[in-house]
Amino acid sequence: MTEPVDWPTEIRLSRDKRTLHVTYASGAAYALPAEYLRVESPSAEVQGHAPSERQWIPGKREVQILAVAPVGNYAVKLTFDDMHDTGLYAFDFLRRLGEEQATRFARYEEELAARNLSREPARRR
Repeated sequence: MTEPVDWPTEIRLSRDKRTLHVTYASGAAYALPAEYLRVESPSAEVQGHAPSERQWIPGKREVQILAVAPVGNYAVKLTFDDMHDTGLYAFDFLRRLGEEQATRFARYEEELAARNLSREPARRR
């Protein structure tokens, strides 16, 4: 027997385009920062095809979400202002990102530091 699916009842982008708010039928609700969603993108460009291929993307502290488009009844496609728009954010993946946000984001910051990279965007001269 499979677990019942906890569908989102609301997916809303904040006015400043920096936070995606996702509320589920169970009452679980998450505020997912654009930076977090961008660096955890489910795309092959970020995740690779194996864990050893995972990319740690620096400079995304100020990234914004330009568009949220539904994909069937199971996911959304996000377009970011750096023009990244690959990878489908399945509803269960969004929930996992919400549940694991503190752990995943801490790991992201540790990996950037280990590579001498920053969350800050490169400044134009």
